[in-house]
Formats: sequence, structure tokens, C-alpha cells
Amino acid sequence: MSAAFVSSEALSRVQPSATIAATQKARELKAKGIDVISLGAGEPDFDTPDHIKDAAIEAIRRGETKYTAVDGIPELKEAICAKFKRDNGLEYKPSQVNVSPGGKPVIYNAFAATLNPGDEVVIPAPYWVSYPDMAVLCGGKPVFAQATAKDGYKLRPEALEKAITPRTKWLILNSPSNPTGAAYTADDLEALAEVLRRHPHVWILTDDMYEYLVYDGFEFATIAQVAPDLYERTLTMNGVSKAYAMTGWRIGYAAGPEALIKAMAKMMSQTTSNPCSISQWAAVAAISGPHDFLAPRNEAFKNRRDMVLGHLRQCDGLTAPTPEGAFYVFPECSGLIGKTSGKGKALNTDADVCDALLEEAYVAAVPGSAFGYAPAFRISYATSDEALQKAGERIAEFCKAAK
Repeated sequence: MSAAFVSSEALSRVQPSATIAATQKARELKAKGIDVISLGAGEPDFDTPDHIKDAAIEAIRRGETKYTAVDGIPELKEAICAKFKRDNGLEYKPSQVNVSPGGKPVIYNAFAATLNPGDEVVIPAPYWVSYPDMAVLCGGKPVFAQATAKDGYKLRPEALEKAITPRTKWLILNSPSNPTGAAYTADDLEALAEVLRRHPHVWILTDDMYEYLVYDGFEFATIAQVAPDLYERTLTMNGVSKAYAMTGWRIGYAAGPEALIKAMAKMMSQTTSNPCSISQWAAVAAISGPHDFLAPRNEAFKNRRDMVLGHLRQCDGLTAPTPEGAFYVFPECSGLIGKTSGKGKALNTDADVCDALLEEAYVAAVPGSAFGYAPAFRISYATSDEALQKAGERIAEFCKAAK
């Protein structure tokens, strides 16, 4: 008789990804021939630019198909250092740079290399779904600092102060944000830096994955740039997935104190080892090459954002702040809670709202409760104008039918 499968205690504390679950539900309905519009996935619908693809093909032909240094080839580390200086005014040496197979491993390895049981990670809510579970898997304790729609979903200094304890090891700052699209100005970051100066034991991890995706003249800033005195305890993370439409290439990177970077490389040496060699050469071309494709793509994203907001703001029961960046809108749906959908489903939670939206309007979205904020839901507008127009009309009809 074979042994029964028993999962680890660590795995039992982890929640399945709500974004993947929403996308899977939409796929299942589509497979039945239903015209479902999926607004769940955070993935640009644009293709990887040709000059990046060409660099990858050339790398293959050159034979760049062997193991590389565990945490990145020298050429990519040099390109990342140049990017931080060019775009953020930050000086780093290659020995301060980590390249990982995606943004998630950057964060996970930083936590695995630093967290001890009971150490706390302050996570502003709404948050990206993976932050708390990665902290838990590494022995840490997530502590949530609530932001509100009234404050544009941005963490206020007083909320940060309240969340910090002597056990706090890390603060995560994600700007522009997944799931809300909220982005911190330099003044916003300076106000948070004032709090952090009073707590020198707290390290800061900035997730800047959506740095280039900002609209309406917004000027991106990151905390090590705004508060140079925090440089020595800040890990500045980024990647090529979103702006360059390279989600499948799996390259994330970060820069920070040398000791931390070495510890993260040690973790990688016994887990993933190096990121894909071909993807690394593609990332060199992405980071160092022309960026002229960004402006028209950002204009398209901005127009989509405005289209979605236009629809949502005509819906009874929904309110939505204007996001400064990324490709998400995060409407509150408190006006629908307690009602009944057009086909008789009780709308007691945001999960109920999203289930009914999918089953009755054939629009897939992710409930805000998955991101630590309810009642709300996340819409990704990284899809076609036609799909967004139809989805907006369906959401409006759904809200009108709710009684």
C-alpha cells in the first residue's frame, strides 16, 4: 500500500492565488462556448518588442545556453546599474544587484534569507496576493496596514507608525500598486520616510514592477531616491515583465546592500540556480535598448483606464478612485452588498458579487478580499478596447438589475 499524501504545515498556511482561480473559472466557461470576458489576469496584451526577441535569438545562435552566474550575468547586472542611475539617480555596483527568475523569487529569497520565526512584515492593504503568503512560508508574520479609497489606496504615515513593532523586519511598498494602480509621489514617500527614520530596525522592500506604467504626467519616485539616508536598508526591486510585455521570460531584479544580495544568491544556489540564460540576454536588450514603444502603449493603457472608469462611474453601487499607474482599477462595491442580483443571487460579500458577475454577466474579476480589502474587486484593463467596452456595458447592466 502506498503512503497517503500529506502536505507540509507550511503549505497548509498558504492560500491558492485568487487571480489564478478567477482566470481558471473564466477558462472553464469559455471552454463551454460561453462568451466570457476575463478581466482577472495582470498581463499586458501587447507583444514583446522585436528588438528584444532578436537579442534572444542572437543569444541562442551565439551559444549562450549554458549555466550562468547564479544571480545574473555581468552584462545584465551592468545594464541594471545603468538603469538605476539613469532613471532613479541611484548608484549601485554589480555586487549589489540580484537577478532572479521573476519578481516573486526576488521577494521570496529576500524573506527566506532574513526572516526568523515571529519576525513581522508590514504589508499595506490592499496588497498583491502573494506578499502575505511568501512571508508566512519564510516563517514571518504578515501585519496589515490599512489604506483606504479616501486616501487613494495609499498608506498614510500614521497607519505605518501604528503597524511597526519591535518585531518588524520589513515594510513592503508597491508603487504603482497591484491591485489598485495607486502610486506614491515623492512627497508621499518622504512622509513615510519620516516614520521609518524613527525605526532603524525596519528594512524596506520596494516593488517597482510597474514603474514605467504611469499616466497623466505622474512622476515616478522610489524611496531610496527620495530618502538617501534609507539606502542602506532598502531593497529596490523591479523587473521586465510588465513594461516590456515579458511576463513569460521570467526576469526580476533588485539592488540593495551587498550582504543581503550575497545572502539571496546563497538561497538561489540551492533552489532555482540561475535565471534562464536566454531571458537574461533579452533583458539586457530590454533595459539598455530603445524605449520609444512605451509612450504609445501607455497612451493605449491610459485610454483604456479612462474607458473603464467612465463605465464604472455610471454604475449604482460602485465607486472608483482614478489610478495613477499600472493597469488596474479597484472599485469599491459597498453599494451592492445586501442586494440581490438580477437572477436572484444574494450579494453578501465581494466574492458573491464577483461570482454573480461571472455567472450572470460573464465578466471575470477578482474580489478585493483576496487583496486584503473588502468589499471591492479588481479589474485588469490589459486587454482590448472592444473587450473592455463590452465588459463595461455588462457590469452596468448587472448593477442596474441588482435590487
